[in-house]
Amino acid sequence: MSWSARFPEPIALPAGGKLTTLEDAGAYITRLPKEKQATKEWQNATHVLIQAADHGGPIEFARLGIMQALWPKGTPVYHSVDKDPKWRNRAKLVRDR
Repeated sequence: MSWSARFPEPIALPAGGKLTTLEDAGAYITRLPKEKQATKEWQNATHVLIQAADHGGPIEFARLGIMQALWPKGTPVYHSVDKDPKWRNRAKLVRDR
């Protein structure tokens, strides 16, 4: 595979524009500030992009890596195990009455 390979679907950028090839994605990543490139999301995107372009890895993995870096998930919210949701104990089962 080469850097001119196209994504199955173009990746829309938050500020407008599209990434259609692996080369476009690589150029976009290199234009990012160094601090942003050093984050784990962009490191992963760079890794799967290079795997797809130079080593014949799946293009879809490169696409997903870039999309996850563009729109990272928020921090997970963990609920206390001591507090049950109110809906869970609202109605008793027939066997428990």
